[in-house]
Amino acid sequence: MRFGINFFPTLGPADRSAAQYYDECLRLTELADELGYHHVKTVEHYFFPYGGYSPDPVTFLAAASARTRRLRLVTGAVIPAFTHPVKLAAKLAMLDNISRGRLDVGFGRAFLPDEFEAFQVPIDESRDRFDENVEAIRRLWSEEDLLWRGRFHQFGPVTLLPRPYQEPHPPILVAAAFTPASCERAGRNGYGLLLVPSISSRERVQEMLRLYRAARAEAGHDPQKGQIHMSYLAAIAEDGAQARRAGQEQSEHYSARLVDAVASWGRTRSDAYAGYERLVEQVRKTDYWQQLAENKVLAGTPDEVAGQLEAIREWFGDVTVSLQVNSGTTSYEEAERSLRLFADHVLPRLDTTAPAHA
Repeated sequence: MRFGINFFPTLGPADRSAAQYYDECLRLTELADELGYHHVKTVEHYFFPYGGYSPDPVTFLAAASARTRRLRLVTGAVIPAFTHPVKLAAKLAMLDNISRGRLDVGFGRAFLPDEFEAFQVPIDESRDRFDENVEAIRRLWSEEDLLWRGRFHQFGPVTLLPRPYQEPHPPILVAAAFTPASCERAGRNGYGLLLVPSISSRERVQEMLRLYRAARAEAGHDPQKGQIHMSYLAAIAEDGAQARRAGQEQSEHYSARLVDAVASWGRTRSDAYAGYERLVEQVRKTDYWQQLAENKVLAGTPDEVAGQLEAIREWFGDVTVSLQVNSGTTSYEEAERSLRLFADHVLPRLDTTAPAHA
């Protein structure tokens, strides 16, 4: 298994200024690089305390690149539907060069109706726009004199500059929420996966991974080489009860901010998002202690969290885990403590690829 950190802000100006939040995240990123973590990841969202402090992962990851030497930089995820493919391909290629090939690109469809409305993109077109734009970006990276005639964009012939640092292009990952077909499609294309296990049952995640790995193998891609990223809220302390209380505060705060962000599903229907009209009620029913028991939240002493991760490895294989240690309720000191304890006591036990650190 490999481990990194995930920045998914669930706060706004009433909680902490954006400048302070970015400063704390960049300090944690530097620390993660020193401690031997594998990656730093961040999201793309708008408007709401649920993710709104991270409207552009590329900007944050460029700053992270300048402060680190080893960490992989992961977009988790950028949204192709909201940006012209030439613009997004060029921004990402530039970051790949700045970081000397440390970029992994995760793409997502988006799911918040308010975001689609603001960008004047019909939500029913999200799947088609996603598929078309990801393919356009991949070809812009790997081909010259590209002539593109898609449904949503037409351009060329053009040769993108700069060319990506990695050849033929950075690794591509696809965010999948509930839909097994998305996992199969990612596997057939040879892409990696971005998953959030907390929103699905263990059995459903296992089925999604089975379909993904089978599709990779059937398409001729090594089924063991596809990156599978999973993100977890995490709180670690020497006192397990203290860590679990901190995890509860993080989890309930996250759920409350998510309820606000998905409220517009109460008046929105889309065949592209079957069942999402029930999302508000599902989030409200989230029970922290049940999630902890099901290893959907990581909280406790280092030994307890290592035990949770050993169970996760048994269920899902040697996946890449992203720890979210600084939600809107967490102080910098608490987040740093979690990262240090995990690096000292869990990384040596579960991540044999991590370099030794001071």
